[in-house]
Amino acid sequence: MTVLHKGMMILLVPVVAIVLALPADAPKPLPPLPTHPQLDWQRCETTMFLHFGVNTFTGREWGEGKENPIIFNPTRLDARQWVRAARAGGFKIVILTAKHHDGFCLWPSKYTEHSVKNSPWRGGKGDVVKELAEACREAGLKLGIYLSPWDRHEKSYGDSPKYNEHYRNQLTELMAGYGPIAEVWFDGACGEGPNGKRQEYDWESYRAVVRKYQPDAVMFSDAGPDIRWIGNEKGFAGDPCWSTIDPAAVPYPGAPGKAIIDTLQHGTRGGAIWRPGECDVSIRPGWFWHRKEDAKVRQVENLIDLYFKSVGRNSLLLLNVPPNDQGLLSQPDVQRLVEFRQALNRIFQTDLAGHKRAVASNTRGGDRAYGPARALDGDANTYWATDDKVTSAWLEVDLGKPTQFNISNVQEAISLGQRVEVYHLECWDGSAWKTISTGTTIGHKKLDRFEKLTARRVRLVINKALASPTIATFGLYLAN
Repeated sequence: MTVLHKGMMILLVPVVAIVLALPADAPKPLPPLPTHPQLDWQRCETTMFLHFGVNTFTGREWGEGKENPIIFNPTRLDARQWVRAARAGGFKIVILTAKHHDGFCLWPSKYTEHSVKNSPWRGGKGDVVKELAEACREAGLKLGIYLSPWDRHEKSYGDSPKYNEHYRNQLTELMAGYGPIAEVWFDGACGEGPNGKRQEYDWESYRAVVRKYQPDAVMFSDAGPDIRWIGNEKGFAGDPCWSTIDPAAVPYPGAPGKAIIDTLQHGTRGGAIWRPGECDVSIRPGWFWHRKEDAKVRQVENLIDLYFKSVGRNSLLLLNVPPNDQGLLSQPDVQRLVEFRQALNRIFQTDLAGHKRAVASNTRGGDRAYGPARALDGDANTYWATDDKVTSAWLEVDLGKPTQFNISNVQEAISLGQRVEVYHLECWDGSAWKTISTGTTIGHKKLDRFEKLTARRVRLVINKALASPTIATFGLYLAN
């Protein structure tokens, strides 16, 4: 797989912020704010990628576009098996590579002969996108679509106006023909066409197609407009990690340079646009299935580490799990997904701070509606907030008895904007407050791990914030 290495200039699509019905005494939102689709997307936390196509049968990662469609014949293809595995792993969105760089389409596109309609699979009457869309609807999962702009088969590629029309036509087929789409994944890979000319992608028009047919879909590329690439394919975000970004810092998909990678990793403090990060990584060494990699599936401990460094750093984890040449997810991958979810459930099954007594250095207007208990009630829609202009404060939890823990979870009410810049955790050791861990940004979720310790009183200290803090969750956990 290649992600966003080269591309052309685009125009940015404005992001429409959430319109909140706020009580009169609520904290003033700190723009930019997430849209409803962005907020729903981030709360999903984990997404499954399915890299599937002719590469599955050739053993390659990048096809050349010269593959004969007759090689595509996954005789046991079962999209419901993919979706069952996704649900078992706790994934909420499933993204399919409807067309990779080789140009082979997993749906019967009327704009090319290089598709499933000329394969022996299902007698040439099959449609992988349709089968997955139906399986997702039945299981209550959301569908995502990857459509590579780079097409090494299409003869019009390199004739920029003509190919852009071709690409919009195929994008329209997908956006208009398969029901709701939650995420559209744009790869910025680009090359020269048969005419020797470099293709210039018309990103603005591509995005207009998505907005027309799927207004609630979020679009991914390193230049957004809704979600940004995190700057690597290793599955982890930077720390700090802002959901806000300066759009001028990443002007187009594939723009090169260390400064751009740093911006993708960390976002921009006080950036003008809300564009959270997505961390893509494969469960195997490759992005497409290779039999020789059946024994190289990531271990559970590694997947847990990736979760903490992606979701736990205010991003989303996009884990690729490629179907094999039979059209099934291989057993080692399926088993690992189950083990991954079981491990997460064990870690986070008991919030040791949940519904415990709490006090704070400041509460907005002295109103219990914004008191510290709101951060411990298990409701993501309530939060502890301070008075305006109070940008440093603490929340103290009494665990009731000396309690052992080694993980913390802090979440902001990001519908009001991302605010916290610096924080730390501390516990009372009987004579003084002792620092447990320190952190920077929080956003949707910040998970900290530290050595096991025992304490009864624990504080979350907000050292610095852009505006009055709004803390939706403060949890403590014990992982053995």
